[in-house]
Amino acid sequence: MAGGDGDRARAPKRHKSSAPSKAALVDESAEFDYADDFDDDAHDADKEVKKRDFTKLELKPDHANRPLWACADGRIFLETFSPLYKQAYDFLIAIAEPVCRPESMHEYNLTPHSLYAAVSVGLETSTIISVLSKLSKTKLPNEIIDFIHASTANYGKVKLVLKKNRYFVESPLPEVLKTLLKDEVISKARLAPEVDKNAGCVRNLSNFLQDSLGGPSFSISKTAREIVSGHEDLLNGMELAAATEDKETHSFEIDPSQVENVKQRCLPNALNFPMLEEYDFRNDTVNPDLDMELKPQARPRPYQEKSLSKMFGNGRARSGIIVLPCGAGKSLVGVSAACRIKKSCLCLATNAVSVDQWAFQFKLWSTIKDDHISRFTSDNKEKFKGMASVVVTTYNMVAFGGKRSEDSEKIIEEIRNREWGLLLMDEVHVVPAHMFRKVISITKSHCKLGLTATLVREDERITDLNFLIGPKLYEANWLDLVKGGFIANVQCAEVWCPMTKEFFAEYLKKENSKKKQVNSFLSFHYYVQAESLDNCISCQALYVMNPNKFRACQFLIKFHEEQRGDKIIVFADNLFALTQYAMKLRKPMIYGATSHAERTRILYQFKNSPEVNTIFLSKVGDNSIDIPEANVIIQISSHAGSRRQEAQRLGRILRAKGKHQDRMAGGKEEYNAFFYSLVSTDTQEMYYSTKRQQFLVDQGYSFKVITSLPPPQESNLMFNTLDEQLDLLGQVLNARDDMVGLEHLEMDADGKALLKARRSAGSMSAFSGAGGMVYMEYSTGKGKGAKKHKDPSKRHHLFKKRYQ
Repeated sequence: MAGGDGDRARAPKRHKSSAPSKAALVDESAEFDYADDFDDDAHDADKEVKKRDFTKLELKPDHANRPLWACADGRIFLETFSPLYKQAYDFLIAIAEPVCRPESMHEYNLTPHSLYAAVSVGLETSTIISVLSKLSKTKLPNEIIDFIHASTANYGKVKLVLKKNRYFVESPLPEVLKTLLKDEVISKARLAPEVDKNAGCVRNLSNFLQDSLGGPSFSISKTAREIVSGHEDLLNGMELAAATEDKETHSFEIDPSQVENVKQRCLPNALNFPMLEEYDFRNDTVNPDLDMELKPQARPRPYQEKSLSKMFGNGRARSGIIVLPCGAGKSLVGVSAACRIKKSCLCLATNAVSVDQWAFQFKLWSTIKDDHISRFTSDNKEKFKGMASVVVTTYNMVAFGGKRSEDSEKIIEEIRNREWGLLLMDEVHVVPAHMFRKVISITKSHCKLGLTATLVREDERITDLNFLIGPKLYEANWLDLVKGGFIANVQCAEVWCPMTKEFFAEYLKKENSKKKQVNSFLSFHYYVQAESLDNCISCQALYVMNPNKFRACQFLIKFHEEQRGDKIIVFADNLFALTQYAMKLRKPMIYGATSHAERTRILYQFKNSPEVNTIFLSKVGDNSIDIPEANVIIQISSHAGSRRQEAQRLGRILRAKGKHQDRMAGGKEEYNAFFYSLVSTDTQEMYYSTKRQQFLVDQGYSFKVITSLPPPQESNLMFNTLDEQLDLLGQVLNARDDMVGLEHLEMDADGKALLKARRSAGSMSAFSGAGGMVYMEYSTGKGKGAKKHKDPSKRHHLFKKRYQ
């Protein structure tokens, strides 16, 4: 395609993460010892340099045959060209967090949470150290060995168990429970022990604990396999020994509403007793089985099988998160997990369209009966049938705390009271949001599985998933799946669109005006968290509606529709731009206010009709919309510097296109999908574009810069004359702020971390709720046209005296 000026692969930047500090007024009278601060910084810098001084590392004689470098600071570098790459990658992805995975060299980082995930899938401490030492080119530093021991020492000592809709904290070691109960948060969450003769408990240990441990009481029970009388001879010696082995298990009950807080306190960065959540679904005789199997044509791919093997081990199901790229088959993984557990499953999605798609996926890949799967949305309130079933709904429907209809109240009560075998969460990165995390406490499930393509958030809440759901069980490498032909090979391009003279002049006026407002407030010593220029609504509308950007978008649509026959999605967060682009180009659009029926109709036509090849989507299309036919993305506006949104939008075209061998031409792999990000040059959009691309660059993608779109010879495009451009500028400047602003969806609070507070001009009437109202004068009725009073004799007796 014409217009390519070269490739630009940005080197990944490593930022020091820190908790966001609360805003506070600056006390000018406070004294600061800058010398001490400088010394502290210098000392920290020296320690950092010493950590990264690798001159003392001694290479092993056969280092060329080993695939990785293990550094004292926990960083690990893997050579992708090594013959042992696949084995080393599978091991590293289980014990470490991926930082950056370009084509030739991967970087990983050992963290307490990643090691917690490693031991949760069955890796022992000695195994981790042994394998890491064998793969390393140098002798393993003592710092790493000590760190691994410290991070994995207490795993498996505490379990969280759900029994008859009641949560218990169990451990074979009473000292561990005593330590936990000394914590203020856990002690408040503990419920008083109850004596239940039918519960199978041997005895209540309140007196025993007060005497021997001097601590709070909890109960003790003996767990053993039942041996049917008269059939002992059917068991061999090892089975008989295992069956007759008695293990004492100590436990105490906790408040279901406090489960999240208890799990958080047990994490490695707190009490360091990570809770083990495993579900022995095969031996669960309390909850009814669901008749559901995978169909013969459902054949999980190797990486899907690998991810499921991390979840299921020793005949039990582990709670955790599986990370696969968009289009790599997360739905099949979720359906396969539900088929293995064979218990009631609650599937949560982000919107109604996704609910329909998940219901279709269950019917497509499994043998579940139609009457055993139900949808619960604002439009579809299908009642549960049978003792075990699959329910597909949205996070909002479950977490909503307002008044519900009678039918909805009955369904939500059933969801709350049922003991779910599997809680399946799509797009799990939204769960840390304040509203959606209520779902975890409202529903009671034995096993939780989270699925996502982008385990990243801008508000630093992504680590909350470690106690809300569980550890990360598996994460696939995007480039490996591209090479295997499992996902599309995408050409990413950043199209630079110069601002026209008139639009740029107005943009600079808005910029200077904003800076003056900020400076004037700061001069009066008020604390003002001023919004950045990009979030200035008027500024954003100007660079999004840049005529050169519009022309570039029109050219790309025309090129891909007419010359390649592609299916195109155009994304715009700015509603004014979305409507203007769609109306002028005569294309259908979907945004927040579009009804569910209209969305379904437009998507169906886009998938099946040769007449509809381009659709415009707002941010409602970022998540959970399956459009496998699309192979071109054009992004004209976005949500500040959101890395997750960039990756999610790329994921709309990642579904594999054709067979892998068909995509090979002359030994060179062809691109079969295209991602264009249109950026107005010399504006804040350039800065945010670089930040947004960081996640994809870390996955190994590079962005090609195109500076000559549309070509000069293209004269049949819109806004080709000065008069047309000035008319468009007038429309942008005269539009109200609520028209040119971003679309606000009730979904996730992640984006709030990208936006600062915004100050806008207003009036007191707006604060009182009288915005847009006017005062009007009315006649009191004493003039010419005054209404005649009613005849007193015809008035009610109670009002006769009033009109005398």
